[in-house]
Amino acid sequence: MADAAREAFLSPYHYHRLFAHTFGETPHEFITKLRIDRAKRLLACEQLPVTDVCFAVGYESLGSFSTLFRTMVGYSPSAYQRAIRRIFPVPELRIFRFIPNCYLVKRGIRPF
Repeated sequence: MADAAREAFLSPYHYHRLFAHTFGETPHEFITKLRIDRAKRLLACEQLPVTDVCFAVGYESLGSFSTLFRTMVGYSPSAYQRAIRRIFPVPELRIFRFIPNCYLVKRGIRPF
């Protein structure tokens, strides 16, 4: 917040007050919502465990992340992930390996 206040040529207190008045939430609440929204996207779209999502969105404690997530979303992160996966299953990733054409030709396999 201090960096944003400095960029706006305002004191941190004045910046905080103007931000809260303008947007109806403090800068901290705004950043928290952004983090939780990103966590929801990662839990829904990626095949990541909750711990990795916690660290990916900038939290250092799984416990505080889970508590905050449950408070804001209404589900624990793992329950949210299970519920959203029932509705929108994530396709399994297939691992493709690069095989050079010269190797295939040498083995008598016709490449695409």
